[in-house]
Amino acid sequence: MRERLICTEDEIRSLVDAFYATVREDAQLGPIFNAHVSDWDEHLRKLTDFWSGILLGTQRFSGTPMSRHIALPELNAELFKHWLALFHQTLAMQPNQALQAQAELMAGRIANSLWMGYQMHHKPGELPSGLT
Repeated sequence: MRERLICTEDEIRSLVDAFYATVREDAQLGPIFNAHVSDWDEHLRKLTDFWSGILLGTQRFSGTPMSRHIALPELNAELFKHWLALFHQTLAMQPNQALQAQAELMAGRIANSLWMGYQMHHKPGELPSGLT
């Protein structure tokens, strides 16, 4: 018997598009993303590939999210928490509950991992703190 996937590629694309439309307009995150993303179409394709890998196990994504985040100056826990809150709001609008649950779980892990890595790089002598 074939295992049912938790979501489709179209649902992932819809989630990514909706979320980053919100991010681009957000007062806190918009200026950061808009200053560092020169080609939004390409960025959205890459993020869709990333989330497809996370949610469906595809292997189209290639990139280094940690090094990209580490290179950004002056990030803080509140920005990561805000990103996560916006992501949760966008997920709540998605009709697929399996997608909501899995993406919410993974987003928390990803945000925490990126924040911990960011701290370890910028303050190597200090113990990193989590987002919760």
